[in-house]
Amino acid sequence: MPTITLLVLVLNEIDGLKAIMPQVPRDLFEKIIVVDGGSNDGSIEWCIENNYELFSQTRAGIRYAYWDVWERIESEYVLTISPDGNCDMSKIELLIEEANNGFDLIIGSRYLDGNISFDDDFITRFGNRVYNRYAQMFFGSTLTDVMVIYRCFRTDLPRKLDLFNEKHYKYVERMLFTKISWEPLMTVRAIKQGFKTIDVLAGEPERIGGVRKLQIFRWGAAYLIQFIKETIVKK
Repeated sequence: MPTITLLVLVLNEIDGLKAIMPQVPRDLFEKIIVVDGGSNDGSIEWCIENNYELFSQTRAGIRYAYWDVWERIESEYVLTISPDGNCDMSKIELLIEEANNGFDLIIGSRYLDGNISFDDDFITRFGNRVYNRYAQMFFGSTLTDVMVIYRCFRTDLPRKLDLFNEKHYKYVERMLFTKISWEPLMTVRAIKQGFKTIDVLAGEPERIGGVRKLQIFRWGAAYLIQFIKETIVKK
């Protein structure tokens, strides 16, 4: 069995942490790291009290949460979640099973087999359909959820896909005055470059507490621009 690190990305998620983290089977992971983006609601104190390894990112933005903590990861795989209730912990072993089967990228899909997300609204539901369809048409994707954070992947995959390179993000971020993550770009590049990908049904329950941080229109536009560029650049 490969070794796996669980990364828990947190920004003011005290209610979700209390509900979700006790459901996580610690023995499945070599290490569990809570990456905090500057919480002030008691999330930090709760993690310390419950003996979770805590890492405070030094730069704002979810992408930098990954970048700042990456050197601490020594396992073969990383599994990423947001402890806001949207990631169903009862499905976590489904992702790990496919890592055991040798897949490079395993997606915890919200939409496999016609399922729905209970956190979607009309706009996000439509947007996710557009991105999934785009990936199917232009990249040959067989995946049903190219955007989601709930995923497990080889630790060396981001470097192989050149995801630590600022040039892939800065032009859209400057244009749209935002900071984006790397999940959509990771997905389409993994498909384009022939890595073994698969999705498993994870669903998406309703959020538990906290504040939704999604910047729907800015992030949506940024990811669309990235997709178009990936369509043009064939390598």
